[in-house]
Amino acid sequence: MDAEIISVGTEIVLGQIVNTNAAYLANRLTQLDLPATYQTTVDDQSQRLECVINHALTRAQLVFVCGGLGPTADDITMPTVAKTLGKELQTDEEHWKWIQKTFEQRQIKMEPENIRQAQYPRGGEPLANPVGLVLGCWYGTKGKVVVVLPGPPAEFKAMVEKSLVPKLQQYFQTRKQITSRALNFLGRPESQLMDEIEDATNDIPGISITSYVQPTAIQVRLTVRDLPVIEAEEKIDQAQKAILAVEEPFFFGVGDDLTLAKVVVEQLKNRGWKLTAAESLTGGMFQSTICSVPGASTVFNGGFVTYAASAKEKLLGIPHDTIDQYGVVSSETAAAMAEGCQRKLNVEVGIGFTGVAGPDMLEGQPAGTVWIGLAMKGRPTKTVQLHLASYVGRQAIRTLSVQYGLQLIYRELKK
Repeated sequence: MDAEIISVGTEIVLGQIVNTNAAYLANRLTQLDLPATYQTTVDDQSQRLECVINHALTRAQLVFVCGGLGPTADDITMPTVAKTLGKELQTDEEHWKWIQKTFEQRQIKMEPENIRQAQYPRGGEPLANPVGLVLGCWYGTKGKVVVVLPGPPAEFKAMVEKSLVPKLQQYFQTRKQITSRALNFLGRPESQLMDEIEDATNDIPGISITSYVQPTAIQVRLTVRDLPVIEAEEKIDQAQKAILAVEEPFFFGVGDDLTLAKVVVEQLKNRGWKLTAAESLTGGMFQSTICSVPGASTVFNGGFVTYAASAKEKLLGIPHDTIDQYGVVSSETAAAMAEGCQRKLNVEVGIGFTGVAGPDMLEGQPAGTVWIGLAMKGRPTKTVQLHLASYVGRQAIRTLSVQYGLQLIYRELKK
């Protein structure tokens, strides 16, 4: 079974946005044992899209066309798919009535073109959109299937999970069983980690092990095919036990969507502790990352963004002499930031970030120089220095600083 993912969008072709939808869908197809064998990207031009779809149908049994749905002139996907299949567009009357009612409730003017959001090729099946207006489509033709999905990531993921995956599972119910589990590690080079995992699992047959590198973590997926779920889970349990016998110090949890921020929030909840932060170069990114975790309000009341030296002195109570003597980018200032925010909000954990995001040097220190301070109840204040590569750019330096800060908190809370 060959599958092809076609991504539609001039902004994707030009590199103006990252194509996260294709990666998401490819991963879900792999989990369903329907791995994609081709991926194609095409701009918002009907003739080129028609050519791409026709070519895909010569080599794949499953063709997914992603993006380019909606009421505007450049939303070419649904009409082009219909033309390629030799079908007219039909309107889902119930969905069209719902769209009209939605516009009325929101007091938004309805344009005639909005009817396109309720249309799909005649003979196809509409795919419901749980979080948006536009329909998707499932169309079976001559032993092949063409699926049309929306472009906005929130709508795309919701339609994939709620409408597409159940349809695929029903349609391909005779496919072989696939069971997998994702283990998450930090603080190891990928090659070293995978070599050690391979050695640890050599005597466990029938298990596939793959890795995916994230900015400061590595996700290792254990996969078993063609076995009943209970037997597959037992085999995965055996492999996980063997792996953690060697890698447990670097392991931080199981789950496809697990993040270090989620783990840190859970650690703090379990202790009944609260966290605050004082940020300079990261400019609130650490606090935003914590707040993105559901339930973060139980461990986080607020924090500080103290970009200028004067803000560090006024808001955190850092002595002017400390900054004057050691500089803004220093172990002493990072420690004072952590202690200052912890003291001001009277919480158990305070973390401070100061450094040079770049591209210019600061106080004679190059871009990528970062100090992180951690003040924790019952323990001496700790600081760590990072020497991040300046060529990765300003945004990456800030993002990596946040992730290393989470690592520091995680390791200290784990002790």
